[in-house]
Amino acid sequence: MMWRSFFGAACGILLLSTAAAEAPQLQHDASGATLADVMIATQARHIKLWFAGKLLNWGLAAYELDLIRSKLKAAAELSTAVHPDRAFEASQAVQTAIDAKDNAGFVKAYTELTNACNACHRENGFGFISLQVPLTSPFADELFADQIAEGRGLAHMICGACHVVDETANEVPVSRYPAPSFGELVRRPSFNDQALRQMLSSNHRNIGPDQTMRNPRLADYQIDEIVAYFDMLRAKSK
Repeated sequence: MMWRSFFGAACGILLLSTAAAEAPQLQHDASGATLADVMIATQARHIKLWFAGKLLNWGLAAYELDLIRSKLKAAAELSTAVHPDRAFEASQAVQTAIDAKDNAGFVKAYTELTNACNACHRENGFGFISLQVPLTSPFADELFADQIAEGRGLAHMICGACHVVDETANEVPVSRYPAPSFGELVRRPSFNDQALRQMLSSNHRNIGPDQTMRNPRLADYQIDEIVAYFDMLRAKSK
């Protein structure tokens, strides 16, 4: 009986030890998220970071990188087996490339970040989870290009001959019939997104002095970009 009691106690200790070893993987945070939940969310941010940087949307790239870092911190708090130091170190090079708006540097640093993530997986017995540079985006509802930057460029190229696009740049339109500046247009209550879209997509020869305003003949995505730029100007003017 004593032997059986000893054996039972030993088995109990073994089971408790095993449970303790596995506990870090089973813990969850205050919101109920487990380590697996956090890592899946990190993977989504990893994908978004790639397409943001590849398409030169540096604001979005910086945003996604910050979220990756916060998710890695959350993972380390959920499991003592997670050591994100190498990934954090690699993320610094990504941040440097984003700050410099360096596309080639971003591609190199992103690859190094991906390799650091895979090294961490292997060190912790999860080598079967291997990340790569994404080939396609599963986020079909998100546009990764920087619409505001593209809209600003289009506005300068197409509208700048007649309109002052940036009032802080001391621009002087070449047209002898000065048109309202973009700053003036966004302050007009009637000049909303719908009115702007209609104007940019129609033949508006009847607009402006002597009805000289030309139809810019923009594609739908280009109209979206100029509207996004106007929305930014409108928000800044408030």
